[in-house]
Amino acid sequence: MEKIIQIDQLKKKAEEIRYDIVSMIAEAGSGHPGGSLSGADIGAVLFFNEMNFDPENPEWKDRDKFILSKGHAAPLLYALLAHAGYFERSELKTLRKYKSRLQGHPASYMLPGVEISTGSLGQGLSISCGIAFAGKMDKKDFRVYTLLGDGELDEGQVWEAAMFAAHKKLDNLCAIVDRNHLQIDGDTEKVMALEPLKAKWDAFGWHTILIDGHNISDILHAFEEFHTIMEKPTVIIAKTVKGKGVSFMENKAGWHGKAPDRKQTEQALKEIKARMDT
Repeated sequence: MEKIIQIDQLKKKAEEIRYDIVSMIAEAGSGHPGGSLSGADIGAVLFFNEMNFDPENPEWKDRDKFILSKGHAAPLLYALLAHAGYFERSELKTLRKYKSRLQGHPASYMLPGVEISTGSLGQGLSISCGIAFAGKMDKKDFRVYTLLGDGELDEGQVWEAAMFAAHKKLDNLCAIVDRNHLQIDGDTEKVMALEPLKAKWDAFGWHTILIDGHNISDILHAFEEFHTIMEKPTVIIAKTVKGKGVSFMENKAGWHGKAPDRKQTEQALKEIKARMDT
C-alpha cells in the first residue's frame, strides 16, 4: 500500500478517521467513542505510514500485523480498514447492525484485515507475542503492533505477556499504550494506579518510549526508534486525551461507551470537519 509521508496529510487522515468514528457510532446508537477517538492519530500513522500490508491480499503471509487489544475501540479499527481499502466506507454505517460484518467488537472470521477477534481485555498482547515469536521461528521480517488501553493494563495477563516478550527478545513486537488516563470507572490512577508506568515496562525488560500520542511527528519518530532496537520488545506510551477532537467528549469518562444524540453528533462533526478543511 502506498504510504503517506507528509505530516499534514497524516493529520488530515486522522481527522477523517475521527469523522467516521463519530458518524458510525451515531448511526448505530451505541459504541465506544472515547477510546476510539484518542487512538486516531496513532492509527493513522500505523496504517498509512508505518505498516506494510496489501488490502487486495489480506492473507499475505509477510504482512505486518495489527492487533487491537482494546477491542471495544472497534470503530477506530473499522474506519482505518475502510480508508485503507479493505471494504467500502459506506459499510461503516452498518456498525452493530444485525448481520453486519462490523460487530461491536472485531471478529476476524467476518471481516478481512481483522487479525484476531478481540474484546476480552488483556489478551491482545499475549496473542501478539505468539505471532511475533512464530515470525522469529519462521525467520520472517514482518512486525507486530498491538494497541492497548491504559485501563486494560489492570489485567494480569498483560504482564505475563510482557515477561514472555522480553524473555524471548521479541524485537519485532511493538506495543502502544493509549495513555488517556481514563477507563470506564473513571481516572486510572484512582481505579488501579499505573504509575510509574515507564518504570514498570523498563523493569519488565522492554525498550520504553514516551510520546505525545496526538503529535504526528512524535509518533513517526517513535516508530523509527522501534526499528533500531535489537533483542528487546518496544512499548510506546502515548499520552492521549480520551474523546480527542470532540470538545464535549474530551477527558470525560462518561464518553467511554455511549453514542451522541443528533444535536451532539452535528456539533462533533462540525468541529472535526472544520479541522479537515484547514
